[in-house]
Amino acid sequence: MEKTCKLLGISRRVYYYSLFRTDKYKELAQKVVDLVKEVRHRMPRVGTRKLYHILKIPLKALKVGRDKLFRILEANHLLILPKRRYHVTTDSFHRFKKHKNLIANLKVDGAEQVWVSDITYIGTRENPMYLALVTDAYSKKIVGFDVSNSLETVGCSNALKMALKNRNYPLRELIHHSDRGVQYCSDEYQTILTKNRIRCSMTECYDPYENAVAERVNGILKQEFLLETQQSYLTWMKQLVQQSVQIYNQERPHFSLYMQTPEQTHQKENIEIRTYKKEKSDNLKTA
Repeated sequence: MEKTCKLLGISRRVYYYSLFRTDKYKELAQKVVDLVKEVRHRMPRVGTRKLYHILKIPLKALKVGRDKLFRILEANHLLILPKRRYHVTTDSFHRFKKHKNLIANLKVDGAEQVWVSDITYIGTRENPMYLALVTDAYSKKIVGFDVSNSLETVGCSNALKMALKNRNYPLRELIHHSDRGVQYCSDEYQTILTKNRIRCSMTECYDPYENAVAERVNGILKQEFLLETQQSYLTWMKQLVQQSVQIYNQERPHFSLYMQTPEQTHQKENIEIRTYKKEKSDNLKTA
């Protein structure tokens, strides 16, 4: 070994110290990987920035900052690559009345001022199912949901009824915003809104950015919680969605909420929620 060190032009002390440092780094990296896997057992595709926030205390004890966390995840092939899939679930060519967009320039500063709704595809092509969500535009909290094996109105209606049952501020004026899909324009759905004195707002074009919060939350559940690839029966999928929604509401931090969870934000007022904007558009909220 001494001859090898001389040949390489380094001392034995430097050589053994480098081995020690390598072993210590591997040990540290393994501890970080174990922490990350524990979180991703519940949130399979949560990103690095949110991981750092969730694990901030144990990472600080290990003297691991965000940059080092990124390098460790990259070295262990644990970085999350974004996925983009799109399935059409909106049928806006129907006989029912369509409503104006009431939230285009509306500033939302509290929970249960605006709810956004959408229905999206989950499961697989061999076993397709549909997830209807009602989300609070301010807190990003999912307040109602339903899983069914069809695109009929009943799934969206069930999600809305759940949201109404769980309201924290039942006397607050509320706007319901959605796309112009037949489910939301139907007599059944509109009757529920009217009965509960909820004003109806809808997108006025085919731009998904007009219902950005709903689209974003759909993507989080489908991609981060792997709902778009599950090959499960309907009964099991309902249980999986319920568990995912609970974790999403109570544990997953949001960048737009200053790394608070939806449940935490739902209890607060007058937080200046961060937004993202499409070019030439200034009316869109993010999750």
